[in-house]
Amino acid sequence: MLKKTYSKTGSSCRVTFKVADVEADQIAVLGDWNDWSPETNELKKRKDGSFSTTISLDAGREYRFRYLLDGEAWENDDEADSFVPNRFGTADCILAL
Repeated sequence: MLKKTYSKTGSSCRVTFKVADVEADQIAVLGDWNDWSPETNELKKRKDGSFSTTISLDAGREYRFRYLLDGEAWENDDEADSFVPNRFGTADCILAL
């Protein structure tokens, strides 16, 4: 799930990334904004078993991203704005702000 909340000026957007109904101990969101680093944006496990995090990004552009589960399995977000092929033969999610 993706939730977008734009600033009053529209120059930035707080994006909440949420993953539910997955078997994982650790989930991170990796993308263009964090150089695909698994340590930068870890999702926190919530009481209901879902994982989420909120980050602020510049508006007016698109970002590629994916979720990394337990450091080994890649997952996409079904609610992404679109999907594009990547160099690994799979697809990246697109977040359009």
